[in-house]
Amino acid sequence: MLIFVLTGRLESFAQGTQGTSSADTSLSPDAQPSTSADEVISALQQDPELRSELRRTVAEALRARGTNISEDQITDSLLYAQIQNDPTARARAADFVRNRGKLSDEQPEVSNDGKTPKKELNKAATPRPMETRRPRYEAPPEPVLKPDKSLPYTDIPSLSDLYKQLPRTDQPLERFGQRFFRDEAPPVSPADVPVGPDYVLGPGDTVQIILTGSINQTLQRVVDRTGRVMLPEVEPELISGKTVEQARAQIERSLDRVYNRIKVNLSVTRLRTVRVYVVGDVSNPGAYDLSSLATPLNAVEAAGGPTRIGSLRTVRHIRGHDLVSEIDLYDLMLKGVTGDFASMRSGDSIQVPPAGTQVAVTGAVKRPAIYELKGERSLQDVLNLAGGVLPSGRLNEIQVERIEAHERRTTVKLQADDKTQNLSAALSSFEMKDGDRVTVFSIAPSADATVYLEGHVLNPGRRPFSQGMDVRSLIQSYRELLPEPSEKAEIVRLAPPDLRPVVIQFNLPDALTGKKTVQLSEFDTVRIYGRYEQDAPKVSIYGEVVKPGSYPLGRGMTVTQLLTMAGGFKRGALTDFADLASYAVGGNGTVQIEQKTVDLSQALQDHQADVPLKAGDVLTIRQITGWTDIGASVVVSGEVARPGTYGIVEGEKLSSLLKRVGGLRPTAYPSGALFQREQVRELDKQSRETLIKRVEAAQPPVGGANAGEASALMAAFVAQRQQILSRLKAEPPSGRMVIRISSDISKWENTPADIELRAGDTLFIPKRPGFVLVHGQVNNPNAMTYVPSKNAGWYLRRAGGATDSGNKGKAFIIRADGSVVGEGSGTGWFRTNVLSTTLYPGDTVVIPEKTIGSSMAWRSLLTAAQLAANLAITARVVTSF
Repeated sequence: MLIFVLTGRLESFAQGTQGTSSADTSLSPDAQPSTSADEVISALQQDPELRSELRRTVAEALRARGTNISEDQITDSLLYAQIQNDPTARARAADFVRNRGKLSDEQPEVSNDGKTPKKELNKAATPRPMETRRPRYEAPPEPVLKPDKSLPYTDIPSLSDLYKQLPRTDQPLERFGQRFFRDEAPPVSPADVPVGPDYVLGPGDTVQIILTGSINQTLQRVVDRTGRVMLPEVEPELISGKTVEQARAQIERSLDRVYNRIKVNLSVTRLRTVRVYVVGDVSNPGAYDLSSLATPLNAVEAAGGPTRIGSLRTVRHIRGHDLVSEIDLYDLMLKGVTGDFASMRSGDSIQVPPAGTQVAVTGAVKRPAIYELKGERSLQDVLNLAGGVLPSGRLNEIQVERIEAHERRTTVKLQADDKTQNLSAALSSFEMKDGDRVTVFSIAPSADATVYLEGHVLNPGRRPFSQGMDVRSLIQSYRELLPEPSEKAEIVRLAPPDLRPVVIQFNLPDALTGKKTVQLSEFDTVRIYGRYEQDAPKVSIYGEVVKPGSYPLGRGMTVTQLLTMAGGFKRGALTDFADLASYAVGGNGTVQIEQKTVDLSQALQDHQADVPLKAGDVLTIRQITGWTDIGASVVVSGEVARPGTYGIVEGEKLSSLLKRVGGLRPTAYPSGALFQREQVRELDKQSRETLIKRVEAAQPPVGGANAGEASALMAAFVAQRQQILSRLKAEPPSGRMVIRISSDISKWENTPADIELRAGDTLFIPKRPGFVLVHGQVNNPNAMTYVPSKNAGWYLRRAGGATDSGNKGKAFIIRADGSVVGEGSGTGWFRTNVLSTTLYPGDTVVIPEKTIGSSMAWRSLLTAAQLAANLAITARVVTSF
């Protein structure tokens, strides 16, 4: 229920998926024709993987928008309900499913049940120029070869090739040309269409008449119903039925009788419209008002194109009882030829009859589709319509599934052998019939007479096979191998008759030198291994060397050679002796480890004293005692006599350091000392990251009498979680240690408070602050002037008290030294209210936020998160005392 309560609908389709760039995740609701909810749900029910992918897409989109939700929380029933009830979600889900090939792109039939409303008929329509359309047809790629999913031998290339399956040829096909009329393009205004001098004028056209010479004047005139235009000082001129140039000359002659030396320029500024009727098998038959320049093709386009049963080869232009022209749309789609279409007049009709003979072409052709025939009779003609056969197609074996009218289905195979029969003649003589389905099969995906070379070689891959071929013919010398090949090699052979794989091992040096001949067979895979691929012997070196780690054991390798491979000693290395750990297998089959000390100084001077190594040896170079303490320093700043960076000796304590810096100044406030250690900072960082992950993974509260209450509770929980996460991520861990010191060093010297120093420690002694901080859910969070002997409740009241969202019962106090006073801080009879605690300068009172929901786990987690965030803030505030 979570996703729908939170969003009210599948907003992931509308917003969350906008960041995806791949074409298959485009979810525009207007990109495809409408699809019913039952069709979408049926497609999802039939494909569990697709259903899981849809849920995952929704969950990822919501998480990207800040909602912590998993795929498992989006159940199938809720997904189906949303698709059924929300049109926007249904459209986007349909596009998601369609883009993965699970829904047909066919336009749904127009129905009268109100679910698929018809487009408005008898509306003004404007033709669209063909060049504004996107390309509809592209040559498909070669068929995708799919390996068998159950193949266990994925690392054997010969079997992988032989297991490849050609794509199925019985997939649903779309009728060629149907998509041509599907995508909408922006209409072009009649005023934007250029008009030539041979355009024939008629009633309704608007013309512009420019007069120059003895009179200069521009006239706008509309050709009236009688075909005339009004002119100054002369009778109206009849220009209907005349071309633009003829009308211009006629007007110029007429005006020349009144005005001397008059010149006339005539242009059409607005075209008239004609009403035509598009009937027959089109998507939206009816009356359309089109531009006078529109062609029959524009009329069919305005009506949404032919339906699935409408003809694309025969479009009739009828005027009265006469057939003006007959148009074949394939001329445009296949050849780009529009033809010399006759102009249309008001009252003309465009008829699209039912489609004629249709055949389907699938398999290894360039344009698999259903084609309508008109004049094409033979199989060769049909293959030409489909763009021809792909290079991977088998022309000598073509299958035709045929329907014997009203009787039965049969299958016919055209088999032609180039040696005995001309293939072209066979294709041309094979006559096609209505309903035929032509399948052009592909050639086998695997190559014959092939062997494979793999592994530790310079140029792996396929090689041609010939009878009598051996390994030496395949690998001429060691130059064709990578450095240090193993002596062991193998051949993976596909044994007949079922081509099961068997492994034959051989010695590579013997095969290359000709000492032993290793014969090859067709489809053999020759594998060469590297020396270090098969349980390679190695030795390891650790400690004070430049490049510690494991190294291959070379023949005769010694301790000094391994030391050289590791880059030699570091400056902190003890160069006199090293530790060497070796293993040996005892007589009872157990491993025994032997530890011994190697005299490095002697081995480096005398080659005879060098110690040979064996597989598995571990050499450790020791470090000089106290080396890590060299250069150790701490930083002291603030209210001390001599602040700065000081070197320290091993075991030096805080009291010794403060004496060396001259002690504390009179203005110092040791109770607020900020002592930070890098090791503590790393621990704080790990704890902070763990806490952040726990907060992010926290589950929302369950409750609410109704969906409205549940939605409000959910929104409040998400906001609270996001707020605390922002605070945790914004405040880095401080690494602060709580110390208790005073200006009189002698009082705490050599006590547990006198901590031992470490390299990188920092100490800041602040000035005595004159305020107390009140922070968190209070009406006026601020720094309050310190008043002695006052408790936390007194300061809280002066800060305006807690807000409605503040939890006074969980208030806590952060002392200036970093210690915390909270609920249950006392023990036994001394448990007191936190707000009754007396405060000191620099202390901070924190009122946490009330927890959303009743979960004890979330309460504890939120309290810990708020405390961690406030501790980091107060550590930073100390430096401003």
